[in-house]
Amino acid sequence: MSLVRPLLNRWLALTERPHLERTRHPEHLRASFERKARIFFRAPMGTRLVRDRLDGVPVLWVNCDRPGPLILYLHGGAFVMGSADTHRALMGRLSRLAEVPACLIDYRLAPEHPFPAALEDASAAYRAVMDHPGGVILGGDSAGGGLVLALLAELLRLDLPRPLGAFAFSPLTDLSFSGESVARNAATDVVLPVSRVHETADMYVPRDVDVRDPRVSPLWAEFAGAGPVWLAAGDREFLLDDTRRMAARLRAQGVAVHEEIARDLPHVWPIFHNILPEARATLRRLVSWINSLSPTKGDS
Repeated sequence: MSLVRPLLNRWLALTERPHLERTRHPEHLRASFERKARIFFRAPMGTRLVRDRLDGVPVLWVNCDRPGPLILYLHGGAFVMGSADTHRALMGRLSRLAEVPACLIDYRLAPEHPFPAALEDASAAYRAVMDHPGGVILGGDSAGGGLVLALLAELLRLDLPRPLGAFAFSPLTDLSFSGESVARNAATDVVLPVSRVHETADMYVPRDVDVRDPRVSPLWAEFAGAGPVWLAAGDREFLLDDTRRMAARLRAQGVAVHEEIARDLPHVWPIFHNILPEARATLRRLVSWINSLSPTKGDS
């Protein structure tokens, strides 16, 4: 473990978690996230960014002129904040390492646009690129990671062309928050405050929708026939069991799963790739997995 890891954990526990705990208005959360992303997250020099729309959904292309499979990415932010801009540096790094193009979806946010708006946007964007010559790989983090898995299940249910695979950092897969780690890791999660979880669910999920609807909580979805899935979570975050139980469910349905449980790393740690050696190491392992999905990349 690097010397940066404990310093980052301490800084997040003293600043980010209290901020998320006390800031109530979604607009304030969004503005803060955007500001911090501009200050702390940097894409590699030469990263090419192009704004576009896919079937009316705003997106941000990253290195779109590269060959190979397309990473279609859904950002995190508890369904109420985050954007393509907050995650463009992460995708710039991953695109550079994997030598593939990426596309970030700016899906509609709650509470102005509750479920199923985000899933509808993700589905529309996927349909627009599903015939990409090199294939499509779905990716996401936190709430976006849960959306990725919900989207994957929807594509299978509708018998649409399958993505090559899907990956998720610290995904939120259960909006009933029934995992044991929600209580067990409440004190050790340095980023997310457990006190806000049900507020998040209330803003995203309308009252007439069951939080265990597979389109909301993919932990209860069907995945038979899906391509490989790569999942990662930290052992001290309260969403740990969202990953562990998701991996177990996927395996039980015959899906090939790569599961990484990292020691003492914060929620969605790869976003700190500029300063955290463990983040860059995780991205390199993910790149090896991505390359294994593409015959062209795998042989290179």
